[in-house]
Amino acid sequence: MKVYFIGAGPGDPELLTLKAHRRLAAAECCIWAGSLINPQIMELVPPDCAVYDSAGMDLNEIISVIQEFADKNIDVIRLHTGEPAIFGAISEQMDRLDQIGIDYDVIPGISSFQAAAAALRTELTAPEVAQVVVLGRVAGRTPVPESQSLEKLAATGSTLCLFLSVGQIKKIASQLSGYYGPDCPAAVIYHASWPDQLILKGTLVDITEKVTKANITKTAMIIVGHALQRPLSHASLLYDTYFTHEFRQGIEK
Repeated sequence: MKVYFIGAGPGDPELLTLKAHRRLAAAECCIWAGSLINPQIMELVPPDCAVYDSAGMDLNEIISVIQEFADKNIDVIRLHTGEPAIFGAISEQMDRLDQIGIDYDVIPGISSFQAAAAALRTELTAPEVAQVVVLGRVAGRTPVPESQSLEKLAATGSTLCLFLSVGQIKKIASQLSGYYGPDCPAAVIYHASWPDQLILKGTLVDITEKVTKANITKTAMIIVGHALQRPLSHASLLYDTYFTHEFRQGIEK
């Protein structure tokens, strides 16, 4: 018996990995994050699969269900939104499984920051502008270490992808303006890859007004950085005429 922590991806069922699709199609028990995952994905599980919505469960209840099916030697799918390694809260579940001797594997998924970048039809890195992408969040109910505060992240000039933070967009835009400049591109993508996906583009000056007008308060990705500026100020050297074919192949690998 084994528990499979599966990344359900950002929303679009077609963005599931083949391995995730195969496991879901054969599932006998599935605990899923019902408040975050597109319900269409659950149409993949068999009709007789035992389904539990973790939105109304605490950690003890989740582990209790897993133990119940472990006693029957039945695998359990633990379906998380996006990529479970990023703000997935899987570590505490794994710790408990380690304690009771239940084995588990992780099947990764596409993250919402990737789906958001795809929706924007942009690259998050740009030559001589941003060569680092920071995945983070601002402090809310869950605190953030002072060394990883928004100001410290902004000081790097990296492209920022902020999860779980859109409710504080006004404060975020104000703080970042001092580091990136008020005219820095900013975008908020609600429900990236879902049928009701909404893309808001602007700058740190006007993105708050656009988010407020659209009444977006959750399940949205914030992306800020000069790499979003088009056209690019500096083109990549990868396809430069003077790059040799052999060197280009080495880079692409």
